[in-house]
Amino acid sequence: MARRNELVAVLNLLGLLGITAVQLSAYAFQFAQGELPCPLCLLQRVAFAMVAFGFLLNVTHGSQPAHYGIILLSALFGASVSGRQVLLHIVPGSGAYGSAILDLHFYTWAFLLFVATILATATLLLLHVGEVDATPATTSPTWLSLVVIAAIVITAANAVSTFIECGPIECPDNPISYWLLNVLAR
Repeated sequence: MARRNELVAVLNLLGLLGITAVQLSAYAFQFAQGELPCPLCLLQRVAFAMVAFGFLLNVTHGSQPAHYGIILLSALFGASVSGRQVLLHIVPGSGAYGSAILDLHFYTWAFLLFVATILATATLLLLHVGEVDATPATTSPTWLSLVVIAAIVITAANAVSTFIECGPIECPDNPISYWLLNVLAR
């Protein structure tokens, strides 16, 4: 039983680390390639942030069904948004948004990652059948703190960059510049 709880805690920490890495790579790609995220991309980032929040709760407060519910609902929302974007660009010649990695665009990868998150979370829930582990992860406090801080910083940075891109108004369908930088340049 204790080994299973440790395994679940480590898997939740790896889930948080993985989602944080996804957020970091999207954020870095935004600046390295100069590709501004579209409104659907921003909604996918919100879904990834909420998935990370669910894992963060499990890591810091112990695994709870409600935390897994946050992860599952967020991943379902993200899968629906990214699935819509895949369907918008699935017809040959209809164009695509952003660069491709291994011949798949970010929104396709996002869809696959959201589906994988749903499957992984369901598996984690099966490991909890008949019990609820209300103890936080027992990994090294330094390692745990670094992962938690990284998740929070990346999510906050995405929120700030989204405001700089869109401001208090609706984001354009195909953004080409940052709203705040344009306002300051006037």
